[in-house]
Amino acid sequence: MENKITKEKLEKYKTLTKKALEKAKKSVIKGKENHAKEIIEMVSNYLSDAEHFEKKGDFVNAFAALNYSHGWLDSGVRLDVFDVDDDKLFTVK
Repeated sequence: MENKITKEKLEKYKTLTKKALEKAKKSVIKGKENHAKEIIEMVSNYLSDAEHFEKKGDFVNAFAALNYSHGWLDSGVRLDVFDVDDDKLFTVK
């Protein structure tokens, strides 16, 4: 089923978000380090929440936390905190 949150789907998006996070950490625009630190912390917190919910078998909230996590990264890109051009990992301009 396409509209079901499976363990495989969670793993796919968790891997994607972790890869994007690592790329973002290496792409902080000079002068934006404080903003980047805050975004990276929020991304990490939501990733942790996703793993917590997944362990409890709550795939809906795990998937929601992953989406919030990745949304923070995309916001950082759009607000010129991270200088990335990978349109597979981020929503780029």
